[in-house]
Amino acid sequence: MSFDGRLLSNISVLAAIVHSGSFARAAEALGMSPSGISRAVGRLESSIGVRLFDRTTRSVTLTDEGRRLYGEISPLLSGIGDAVNLASGASTAVRGRLRVNVDAYFSRRMLAPQLATFLDLYPELSLELIVRDQLGDLVAEGFDIAVRFGQVMELSRRWKGHWPRGDSCPLGCSHPTIETIREARQNIQPAIRVV
Repeated sequence: MSFDGRLLSNISVLAAIVHSGSFARAAEALGMSPSGISRAVGRLESSIGVRLFDRTTRSVTLTDEGRRLYGEISPLLSGIGDAVNLASGASTAVRGRLRVNVDAYFSRRMLAPQLATFLDLYPELSLELIVRDQLGDLVAEGFDIAVRFGQVMELSRRWKGHWPRGDSCPLGCSHPTIETIREARQNIQPAIRVV
């Protein structure tokens, strides 16, 4: 049997009927009409060649074949649901690798005291800290972020080449000034403090 996208849709109808106990409640749960539910079950039954439900006006029960099918697909449907939840959680959960280039002063004085708390809050994050004096080529070396303190002129020259006026720079300014550098130095502790 080749895979048909409608097959998965019809199987989800089967699961909804089993969970809710009736065609009408399954229709309500799926936002379909009861006749749409009946047609989906009919398509599923004809595609696999067996009757899945014993139906009366008062009850719906799975046939032996229906129980067997549902027993096989139920873990698969749960796996699909888990995969969707994992994927959707990826947009809100902090996970993956964070590669940070820091200078020795920052890492020792400001980052180190906060590191354990930060990693406890984000256990799915793999943090790779590279401590060195030179920035190097951040993109080519795969860094996500670099944190440096230094001479304002040296920082301004470096930023002028990479963040022209009007574009955003790492300090959230259009062009760094002595004031924005000082402000960043004062605000760096709250920025890494994990509450």
